[in-house]
Amino acid sequence: MNIHKKTRLTPEQRKEIYQAYYQDSLRVTDLATAYHVSRPTIYKILQRGRQRDFSVHDSTNQRFRCLKYGIKRLAKIEREIEDKLKRQAKRYNKDYPGQMVHADTRQLPVLEGESSQQRNEYLYVAIDDFSRELFTAILPDKTQLSATAFLEQVQEECAYTIECWYTDNGKEWDGSPARHTFVQACLEAGIKQRFTKVGRPQTNGKAERVIRTLMEGWHQQTHFNSSAHRKQELRRWVNWYNLVKPHKSLENRTPMEQLVQYFYPTNL
Repeated sequence: MNIHKKTRLTPEQRKEIYQAYYQDSLRVTDLATAYHVSRPTIYKILQRGRQRDFSVHDSTNQRFRCLKYGIKRLAKIEREIEDKLKRQAKRYNKDYPGQMVHADTRQLPVLEGESSQQRNEYLYVAIDDFSRELFTAILPDKTQLSATAFLEQVQEECAYTIECWYTDNGKEWDGSPARHTFVQACLEAGIKQRFTKVGRPQTNGKAERVIRTLMEGWHQQTHFNSSAHRKQELRRWVNWYNLVKPHKSLENRTPMEQLVQYFYPTNL
């Protein structure tokens, strides 16, 4: 059966509507509200019900049966969903620097000629939601102590107050306030912690995306002679990212230009 694309009611529901109108004396407006359809739809059901016709009629519009039309309509729906998500993403941008900083970690590949057991290193990143200013560090492990050291580094380098630190639920970020140094450091600094939903680290998309950009633009494009060389090249890349690289999300401004415009709007 080729059912019309806007069909919402089953034959049983149509019969219920007919009985509710004629036996229970419910109003057309009340029925339309209860079944989430328009009043003309209710009138049509009542008209056909008087002929004991409660069936779902086939669509008389031939284009609904056409594969070409179906593909075209699917593409339209996908565009609408994409546009809606883009509008939502735009609304989720924060209003001022430090309102929320997204942070994440990633284990770095072992450098050529070094032992994996002795030279594991981890990349720490933090990115300001409002300005996209990026902070990074390479630390020897993924622990609360290293996370605390990274937070202290970001606070020292940051020109604004951090209000919220947003991460996944990793052990380096979350734990008992009485025994977890990073949680204690956030409490002492007045920084609120927020976490992604369990099993959904992708909700920390800004941090994950900047790590991917960083690895593609920094790590995969350079041959490192040593750990010190890798750290030096990271600092150069981050400087380029913050001072030179335009961002579409910032209307083609750099993170530094975004900050300058916020703090000194009359100078631009």
